Amino acid sequence: MEWRDHGILLTVRRHGEGAAIIDVFTEEHGRHAGLVRGGASRRMAPVLQPGAQLDLTWRARLEDHLGSYQAEPLRSRAAAALSGRLALAGLNAVTALLAFGLPERQPHGDLYKQSEQLLDLLANEELWSLAYLRWELALLEELGFGLDLTACAATGATEELIYVSPKSGRAVSRKGAGVWADRLLPLPPVLRGEGEAGDEEILIALRTTGFFFEAHLAKSLHQPAPEARGRLLDLLSRRL
Repeated sequence: MEWRDHGILLTVRRHGEGAAIIDVFTEEHGRHAGLVRGGASRRMAPVLQPGAQLDLTWRARLEDHLGSYQAEPLRSRAAAALSGRLALAGLNAVTALLAFGLPERQPHGDLYKQSEQLLDLLANEELWSLAYLRWELALLEELGFGLDLTACAATGATEELIYVSPKSGRAVSRKGAGVWADRLLPLPPVLRGEGEAGDEEILIALRTTGFFFEAHLAKSLHQPAPEARGRLLDLLSRRL
């Protein structure tokens, strides 16, 4: 078995004396792990950095084997990640969530392109937070926990949608919330793509999306959500 693809490096762990096992989000083959011989060497250390864009050739005797990678660098994002604390926290959150949530060996072509575009914005602090929020919404959608914010789940109304149901992920209007308002999640306009969002509104929106990562996705996987996402939100909160 053999294929060639592009991918975003998610994780690296040492294997044996000189090899490494890498987990990569590839364009056509989804999240896919493989062994890199010599991957723990000094020569490969600058190449195998989380967030790096790689040209990959995977080989294995059988399709369900771990297999081995030949990895060549296409684009390093190390300099962008080190341009500031937000960039580094953002890269860590993106790679951690992809490694955590994506099923193995299932293609997600559209999400791959969005992830690539998001990581290319790492050094642009003005655009990063909003782009990251949009990416989280896309990730939830891809994993089967997408939010439906088009109309009120209780009344069908499309006006004054200010809440999100924590159970269904659907929007709820002010009138539809009734006595249950204090049990609902906030729905800032930025979640519906409305208006110009500041950092405070984006942070509120990320706390809402975070509920679905923690209470729905993490619960379905029987694992806690990645700490890297929490560190990113802490940093955004301190910036306010």
